[in-house]
Amino acid sequence: MNRLLIVGCGDIAQRALPCLVREYDRVFGLVRTAAQAESIAALGAMPLLGDLDDPATLASLAGVADRVLHLAPPPETGEKDTRSANLAAALARRPPERLVYISTSGVYGDCGGAWVDEDRAPAPQTQRGARRLDAERLLQAWGGQHGTAVAVLRVPGIYASDRLPLAQLRRAAPVLCAEDDVYTNHIHADDLADICALALERAAAGSVYNASDDSEMKMGDYFDLVADRAGLQRPPRVTRAAAEAGAISAGLLSFMRESRRLVNARMKSELGVQLRYPSVREGVPVTVAG
Repeated sequence: MNRLLIVGCGDIAQRALPCLVREYDRVFGLVRTAAQAESIAALGAMPLLGDLDDPATLASLAGVADRVLHLAPPPETGEKDTRSANLAAALARRPPERLVYISTSGVYGDCGGAWVDEDRAPAPQTQRGARRLDAERLLQAWGGQHGTAVAVLRVPGIYASDRLPLAQLRRAAPVLCAEDDVYTNHIHADDLADICALALERAAAGSVYNASDDSEMKMGDYFDLVADRAGLQRPPRVTRAAAEAGAISAGLLSFMRESRRLVNARMKSELGVQLRYPSVREGVPVTVAG
């Protein structure tokens, strides 16, 4: 029997489920709440109650599936992903044939706007990126020890019609001026769902893929595009010095300290990905409810 376990049943998992329930004989989803269970059951998956922060609740995962799609985020603090470690320990009793882990392009750190392929050495600059890199390394090593083909998708900023920075635009949160701005990378949520399904079928053991679209765009230009299509004012621009002095929130500023352009050739050639939305210009609706 061809069985799939999804760990982390949020937006991307639910976008992928209509395809996955057709491809697999049975699809299980690890959930923490009854509401999550109802959501994925309505899409054809069988809920399994458990909590990645509580290893005692994960015993039922051993041997439940041949393949695993790991979409769950790490803890919000520290440099280790204890959740992935707990998952790996539970699965080790009867390991799956294949596991696909959804990581972040933030593991590369700041690349000064350079084009970045998967051979570039990771150098995370934030704890957020360090936790993801910890999970990548843990899972790849675990896969080698247990005969599981582990693949990693390094994902940049996910967007969709309901995942746009409208709140920031409404409060006129500033972005960097053009001369100080950074390159940012994107992937439409529906494209990422497709990429996950393809990786489960085609990704090679030990492989890493930049799961990004073809956009070559600076962050301020992305905010301008969304503002124009939502009928909102474009955000004000500030210098990096002003941003570092407090003009931009610490959370957003952490992303503005990193600049890179992801190369997605491996994703296309090895996984056969054909993007529905090659860039944000096609993916952001022409008219957005602002």
